[in-house]
Amino acid sequence: MAGYSSSTENRSLFSPCAACKFLRRRCLENCLLKPYFPPTEPLQFVVAHKIFGASNIIKLLQELPVTQRADAVNSLIYEANARMRDPIYGSAGVISNLHDQMIKLQAQVALAQAEISNLKSQNANLMTLIHKQNSSPDPFLDSTLFPYDDDNNNCYLGETTWESFWS
Repeated sequence: MAGYSSSTENRSLFSPCAACKFLRRRCLENCLLKPYFPPTEPLQFVVAHKIFGASNIIKLLQELPVTQRADAVNSLIYEANARMRDPIYGSAGVISNLHDQMIKLQAQVALAQAEISNLKSQNANLMTLIHKQNSSPDPFLDSTLFPYDDDNNNCYLGETTWESFWS
């Protein structure tokens, strides 16, 4: 009976990975898929298995160094999900759409930058005009330089009087 209870304890402490559970096979402690397909995430393996197959996933993992396996599984899962959504293009379709969006956004940024540059130029021109107006009076805008008599329609230029053109 003692051996029975210890094997029961080992089974309760060791739950099969999502891959072994889905494939209905015994999950060993050194299972290659266990670190990458935990029992809490069964859908990840189901999708990856449907697209790539368990034997291909295992073969790929065996060929890679241990340090690269997690990234490879993440990539397989991403590609499998993309293939489920878009069987023709998969992740290439997603990348293409994102690339198109990026080009459109870059064009919008360039247009906004050009508009900002134009507004800055207009602002600088306006400030120059305002500065010129404040520093040296314009004889055509300053009524004290050329007094005008509204009653007689005369404009006085020094000693000379000119009748207005509007009379």
